[in-house]
Amino acid sequence: MLSFPPVGSAHFPMKFILLALLLIAALGAAGRAAADLPRTPAQGAPPDARALVAEDADFLAAREAFRTGDAARLDRVAGRLKNSLLEPYVAYYRLRMRLEAADIATIQAFLARSDETPVIDRLRGEWLKLLGKKRQWEAFAGEYPRLLGEDAELICYALQARLHMRDGEALREARELWLAGDDELPESCAPLFDAAIVGGIISETDIRSRVRLVLEAGNATLAGQLSGKLPAKRALPAAALSGAKANPERYLKNIRLKNAGEAQRAVALFALQRLAKQLPQLAFAQWKKIADHFSADEQRYFYSWLAYEAARRHDERALEWFRAAGDAPLTRQQRAWRTRAALRAPDWREVRASIEAMPQQQQQQAAWRYWGARALKELGQAEEAEKQFALLSGEYNFYGQLAAEEVTAISAADTVSAGYQPGKEELDTMLARPAIQRALALYRMDLRTDAAREWAWAERKFDDRQLLAAAEIARRNEIYDLAINSADLTVQLHDFNLRYLAPYRDELRGHIRQLGLEEAWVYGLMRQESRFVKQAKSEAGASGLMQIMPATARWLARKLGMKNYRRAMVRKLDTNLAMGTYYMKTVLEWLDNSPVLASAAYNAGPSRARQWRGDRPLEGAVYAETIPFDETRGYVKKVMSNTVHYSRLFGQPPRSLKERMGVIAARDANNRQAVPDEK
Repeated sequence: MLSFPPVGSAHFPMKFILLALLLIAALGAAGRAAADLPRTPAQGAPPDARALVAEDADFLAAREAFRTGDAARLDRVAGRLKNSLLEPYVAYYRLRMRLEAADIATIQAFLARSDETPVIDRLRGEWLKLLGKKRQWEAFAGEYPRLLGEDAELICYALQARLHMRDGEALREARELWLAGDDELPESCAPLFDAAIVGGIISETDIRSRVRLVLEAGNATLAGQLSGKLPAKRALPAAALSGAKANPERYLKNIRLKNAGEAQRAVALFALQRLAKQLPQLAFAQWKKIADHFSADEQRYFYSWLAYEAARRHDERALEWFRAAGDAPLTRQQRAWRTRAALRAPDWREVRASIEAMPQQQQQQAAWRYWGARALKELGQAEEAEKQFALLSGEYNFYGQLAAEEVTAISAADTVSAGYQPGKEELDTMLARPAIQRALALYRMDLRTDAAREWAWAERKFDDRQLLAAAEIARRNEIYDLAINSADLTVQLHDFNLRYLAPYRDELRGHIRQLGLEEAWVYGLMRQESRFVKQAKSEAGASGLMQIMPATARWLARKLGMKNYRRAMVRKLDTNLAMGTYYMKTVLEWLDNSPVLASAAYNAGPSRARQWRGDRPLEGAVYAETIPFDETRGYVKKVMSNTVHYSRLFGQPPRSLKERMGVIAARDANNRQAVPDEK
């Protein structure tokens, strides 16, 4: 018979977790009435296991009662969970269902609890929103300073409370929100904005600035609503905005701009920007016909957006158009893409100049520190470049690794040992924390979102030693994503064996050998895809460790000769690994055996990976830096950085990151599609 340790054990086996879940399933779904749930576990289960299964069943029933609004059922179950580690959740469920009718003393008693759990702050935020809606500003002001997790709705309620108390700065801070937002802000902000407009704190210029910001984000409906706050002659006509968004090319062909007012020109600029997003050359052709009708500032503004969209499409005219923009103020993204266009040119003087034109905060990002140092090196300023590389080389990221290789023959990844490892006493102390035990209990019931919130709440004040102890506990409980995430947070003390876990090696080995793949690259990609969560599922529908999309799974099933394939099969471990590694091998072969291109293809599709190549060969790091999709650009860098770390941990012969990135061959005319464009 298996011997089960208590729930708090750092060696709590996954076999027990699975048994508990099977027993819960046998007892019935959580949606059954709590009073009707059988509470006698399978014959022969150890006493601790029986109690745990019963408690889990009760908690899941309480959670379902809360979800369905069944207060009576929730109250019946709550009595059996008085001594549970998860009692704060049950107390939250009960109070949340009665929040509007609850007396202040009851609410304040819950908020004053000493339990380290995010549900207390969650209720605080929900109560504050209720107070804000009721305009109970004194009570709001008394509780708001204790809130840790605020959002835009609460920020605006807090400003309303300060305005009620005659704080003269409240409307000025509201103006900052007005100018910073390109999305529709919550209703709690509207009274502030109206008061700031009436008081002249939000000026007509500020209104036009936000309208432009919203148009840049493509939200024509909101832009029309906001422009209604302008004088009638300057408001943007709703029909024109709708037409410009729906078909910008047709709108521009039919527009008449002679003696046009500012509002008409603003809509035309919106249409030009929309067209530039679709095809910069077509937007430029339309622009040449109407450019004379715009002011010098409007012309520079148009060129800044045309250049940005051209740079994202790797159009060689991007730098020319950036120069035409002159001293037009550029957004953060526009400045970044000006630098990227210069990298692809390559024009190292422009790289250096465009980085120096960035705000200091943007310049300090690792990417621009690295490329700034590379520009110095390429321009013959080797001594200054080496200083910059040396400063960056201590950082354990893609650019830190590349910088380290510029000043030494060894990557930063090759110099890091396992580092600090917690002892038994530290692990026991960490495991004794109720928050950690709650998180483990929630994971045991597969309530991963609540569990992750609980874990993050617990570790927000941890030092490096505590983070590594928490990571080790997560690893022992096979919660690999939490283990990696916690280990990633350390600043001085590190354990790269925890940052770069490698589970399922036995299950993967056969697939890797059969396909001739590099194990380090497979793990580098899989770590980025799922953090080794077998049941991971993306919003788009990708499943499992290798995050396979349904359509691709069907294609792979045919290629692998899987008879009677069913959608659920992709979630099985061996099937998921077989499909994922086969797809990796396919895109690798199809894309010049370049892991950089294949990684891009795995995330964004093979046809895009090919299209992003240049008309001339590109350094692999330049290719990665100039990928137009933010997600894919970060993905490729992380996969390749991960690969270097895994290679070292697996004891493989050292290869630098720069060597692995290689040179990406120029695009060719043969761009046929051989594999699905989603993994």
